[in-house]
Parts: sequence; structure tokens; C-alpha cells
Amino acid sequence: MKCPYCGYLEDRVVDSRPSKDFASVRRRRECLSCNRRFTTYEQVEDIQHMVVKKDGRRELFDRQKILRGLAKSVEKRPVSPMQIAELVDEIERILHTKEDREISTREIGELIMQRLIELDEIAYVRFASVYRQFRDIHQFYSELLKLFEKNKHLISKS
Repeated sequence: MKCPYCGYLEDRVVDSRPSKDFASVRRRRECLSCNRRFTTYEQVEDIQHMVVKKDGRRELFDRQKILRGLAKSVEKRPVSPMQIAELVDEIERILHTKEDREISTREIGELIMQRLIELDEIAYVRFASVYRQFRDIHQFYSELLKLFEKNKHLISKS
């Protein structure tokens, strides 16, 4: 670490502790040349994810876009804002575990739909209709058939 007073490149750490929010480490250092003390903060560099759009454009990952899309899908459904926030938190956790910092909108959409179908099937169909760009009733019908097939065991019991 370069001393801010004399520019010398060697120092010793006198004290080290986590910051108040635990997002960084505060270190008190002492220059080995001029013996003056200074403070540094060390934190993990957060590298943003880039979303690759269908047309090849890239833009920064935006949590709010996902929240807005899901809010439309769950409108007038028994799904709380907390459940939606938890779903988006889970998507973000998955993204942060990926080594590749670029992810396609297709991958994000599939992750959302895998979780949304468990949360609310109507919201899932709404989201799928926009995400998969349903153009006619046959595409809706096809998606509904998949849901019926998935829930066949529930339907036969009733």
C-alpha cells in the first residue's frame, strides 16, 4: 500500500476490523518510512452481470425490470410482494454463483419460470405468454396442456 504522506510502498497493519455494515474491512496502517498512520478500507469488488438480449445487445442486469415483470404477472393473485422479492433474491443468488458474468435473457426467463410455476400457475402462464411471446390461442393451449400433464395426479384425485 502506498503511503498517502510520503509515497513509500511498505507499511504494516496496526489494526484490522470489519466495518459497521460488514461490507468491508477497515485497516489502520503505519508507514515503515515516515511512521505516520492512515486508514484503508478493503471490500470485495462487485462485478456486475451483463444481460445478453435476443438481438445481441448487452445491458447491465436490472433487478427492477424483473420485479416489474413479475408484478404484472401476479396482479390480482394471492402472491405477496415478499414472495416476489424472495423469488428475485433466489435468481440473483444463482447468478452470483455463475462464473460467467454474461447471461442471456433466455436463461433468466427460464430461471424465473421454474420458480414461478411453483408459486402460482396463473402468474406462470401470464409470465410465459409475454416471455415466450405467445401469438395465438394455440400457444396458450399448449402451455396449459403442459400444466395439466404436470398436475395430472392432482386432477385424478379430485
